[in-house]
Amino acid sequence: MDAAVIEKRKNDAPFCADPATSFTMPARFYTSSESYDLEKEAIFYKTWHYAGHVSQVIEFGSYFTTSIHEQNIFVARGRDGELRAFYNVCAHRGHELLEGAGKRNVITCPYHAWAFDFDGSLVAARNSENVAGFNKCDFSLKPVRLEVFCGMIMINLDPDAVTFAQQFDGLEDQIRQYMPSVDQLSFAQRDTFDVASNWKILVDNFLECYHCAPAHKDFVDLVDMNSYRTITHKRYSSQCAGAPRTTNSKAYSFEPGEVDFGYAGFFVWPNFTIWIYPGEPNLSVLQMNPKEPARTIEYQDWFTPGGVLTPQLKEAAEYQKDVLQPEDIGLCESVQRGLHSKGYNQGRFIVDHGKTELSEHAVHHFQSMVMDALGAALE
Repeated sequence: MDAAVIEKRKNDAPFCADPATSFTMPARFYTSSESYDLEKEAIFYKTWHYAGHVSQVIEFGSYFTTSIHEQNIFVARGRDGELRAFYNVCAHRGHELLEGAGKRNVITCPYHAWAFDFDGSLVAARNSENVAGFNKCDFSLKPVRLEVFCGMIMINLDPDAVTFAQQFDGLEDQIRQYMPSVDQLSFAQRDTFDVASNWKILVDNFLECYHCAPAHKDFVDLVDMNSYRTITHKRYSSQCAGAPRTTNSKAYSFEPGEVDFGYAGFFVWPNFTIWIYPGEPNLSVLQMNPKEPARTIEYQDWFTPGGVLTPQLKEAAEYQKDVLQPEDIGLCESVQRGLHSKGYNQGRFIVDHGKTELSEHAVHHFQSMVMDALGAALE
């Protein structure tokens, strides 16, 4: 590992604890393979990640797979009704056990037919009865930490991690403020985006609305930008706005929902965002999953009452998929290309005194967490 990735270089301007005086994170943190590799252990293998929704695994034996970098995981409902997560690998020779999503009575490895129950125990290993000293208890599947948060399933590869509820104290109350019926929502659909950008550029972009007026004409018509404010907390941030001027916006039309507001968005460290749009009850998750230093797969999962997209919610989802996301993706891919320029290394955060809708203090908050995780000291 090249230590220069996390050490200050002579041409670096200061990244300061005060966002109002700080320069941005140096470009190499977004472009170098060394930084990308370091992030796996320093960030992704130690933090909580969105995996899916409880409505996707209601019945015994139902499961889905997910991954955190190269670590393949499955989530399943056991015979006792409990949700569990395990590394998706057979304890015999390492073959992957499950693909995609589905429902089974037992987990059988496609390679040598070792069979596991949904509590992770090995129930059958062909010919093992003829192997001296073979003990099935020695070959249970390796568990992964799991918690449920507002119906969302969170997993963590670190067995000693502080609970999600403790790390993100206060977040649930804020979500329920804007979506009181969050427990009645079910999975509706997933939209997938393959983006030629580093995952951190996508997070940076989510965390500020300085770009909204020039880049998102329909979005600024949807929300009351004068009330748009972003508040940072220890490991998350919120960005919410009051009720819009009209319910017939250029983005989509809607009737006021159970709470009258314009938009509520939340960033959850390190790569997980939550969206609540005005109108009928809804919540969506946009997650930035790094695949290469300059490639990210984004998943946007929508949750609605009964998992049904009504005409209004369908219009909102189509706006997100066909308008807002392409606008943001184009911006982020351009930034990724620009960060390779010899004419750029760092910029300045625009942070005003009132931390208005134009302020980039939440971007600094995120970049500070990245720098801290990678061992880069603030000035």
